[in-house]
Amino acid sequence: MKLFILYIKERFTWILFFILFQLWLNILLTLDITFANTSFLYMNSINLFLFLLFFLWRFFQETKFIKSVLEIPEANLTYDQLIASLPEGESVYEKVFMDEFQEIILLGKLELNDAHTTFLEEKDQTLSWIHEMKTPLTSMRLMLDNVDDSTLKKRLEVEWLRLHMLLDQQLHNTRLPTIEKDNLMEDVNVERITFQEIKELKPWCMERNIGFETIGLDRFVLTDQKWFSFIVRQLISNAVKYSKEHGIIRIFTTNDELGHLILSIQDEGVGMTQADLPRIFDKSFTGRVGRESTASTGMGLYLARNSAEKLGITISVISEIDLGSTFSLQFPLQNEIQKILGR
Repeated sequence: MKLFILYIKERFTWILFFILFQLWLNILLTLDITFANTSFLYMNSINLFLFLLFFLWRFFQETKFIKSVLEIPEANLTYDQLIASLPEGESVYEKVFMDEFQEIILLGKLELNDAHTTFLEEKDQTLSWIHEMKTPLTSMRLMLDNVDDSTLKKRLEVEWLRLHMLLDQQLHNTRLPTIEKDNLMEDVNVERITFQEIKELKPWCMERNIGFETIGLDRFVLTDQKWFSFIVRQLISNAVKYSKEHGIIRIFTTNDELGHLILSIQDEGVGMTQADLPRIFDKSFTGRVGRESTASTGMGLYLARNSAEKLGITISVISEIDLGSTFSLQFPLQNEIQKILGR
């Protein structure tokens, strides 16, 4: 029915021509006394019947091609499969259209292949650059151990840590599109991962006199250890970044009514406005608070949210200005893991 309505709209000029032609014919026959005894009703009925027959015949003929195009499977098809599934067309115009259409598909395939090749080359170059940068960072780490001035050493350790985390963000940003190929689902101890990430941030926390309070972290979750560590790293570093000096960051676990394990990271920092909350996971979004900090890149929470989604973990946040923020990670149940792996 929808196709028929579209066809009527497409052939509206035919209908308009027929109506105007009939109107002109009736006026002509009325003015000409030679056709005084002609039955206008009979003549109009015959013309209308013949026009409807012609219209329906053309509808079924012309929509065969359209229906065959609409019936092409929507699933991801290879180029050869797509070309094989396309109709050849019956009329000259349909054949010309299909030839041009196939040419456009071929050009699109070539451009897509070029773009994919360029992407892989840039990805390889980025990964190579990151690994090259790790060498001087490792050397700097070793040299820091030989610095005698404790104040200078602490400052250098903090700056080294920031460089290390920015490099780590870039590495995971590059690997994010292919995270499925890098997954290894296993039982991971939440406490061990959390303490490991806190230890990594120790210089920064000591500089700002920030302490930690942990409750009930000796729990196990089925997830990918490397990416889970990265997510926790981003959330804890975000809490440290926006906490007030001498503040406390609380990390604890709970369970919701369905049994999902929830890991929460709560700070007493500057918090976020309600206007910023819906956008904090957007790429490069820093918000009002982030604009006041040169250390904010707008990438940490974006990467954390996207990495978590790949693992079936849901990130939520509660925040108020000057009262701090609480980020929560809701882990999938055991029977939900198979759905995640089957995506």
